[in-house]
Amino acid sequence: MAETLSPRDRLIVALDLSDTAAAQAMVARLGDAVSFYKIGLELTYGGGLALAERLIADGKQVFLDLKLHDIPNTVARATEQVASIGATFLTIHAFPQTMKAAAGALGASRMKLLAVTVMTSYDDADLAEAGYGLSVADLVARRAKQAQAAGIHGLILSAEETKAMRTLVGPDMLLVTPGIRPAGAAIGDQKRVMTPTEAIRAGADHLVVGRPVTQAADPRAAAQAIVAEIAAAC
Repeated sequence: MAETLSPRDRLIVALDLSDTAAAQAMVARLGDAVSFYKIGLELTYGGGLALAERLIADGKQVFLDLKLHDIPNTVARATEQVASIGATFLTIHAFPQTMKAAAGALGASRMKLLAVTVMTSYDDADLAEAGYGLSVADLVARRAKQAQAAGIHGLILSAEETKAMRTLVGPDMLLVTPGIRPAGAAIGDQKRVMTPTEAIRAGADHLVVGRPVTQAADPRAAAQAIVAEIAAAC
């Protein structure tokens, strides 16, 4: 699947900014260097859905990172609402009941569902503290197979798990990796990270990059450098 994607379309810039004015200004600065944007919870609650509609109308692709997880009826109806906006990707948590409800609500929509396996800010100690008896690697693998069985299009997972999961689920599922940090960039609050080159070579289809682009002195140049690195890795 990945070979049909252009290097620019593989980069998803996370608009993890405080308000839509800042997000729109960032989109303007990035211009045609970026074609795909992620809107997460913070911006969604600050007018991000209207921004998503504007970006889609302008020909951009939008990934709504809402991480849905609720009773099946609520998940299904929320999925229908997001699909009506024209989003390219929507995240849901990789719990079987949640995934089945979202998949069943898509209808004829071309939107793709991405299941969140284990958050990239978690490590084995965090899972143990939360009461899980599995390691990160084992829980990611279990949820990946459950997502595949539920008909989910792809997975959100750390680049560290990408190679193993590509082997586990085969070539057809999208693998989307946050926690991407170019060489020399600050890790921040992420615990499981890789460079763009490492992630692409491990089998990732899309790379989600936030602060290394949006907090760069020259965001457009930073995005172009990552796209060039993706192209070279391919």
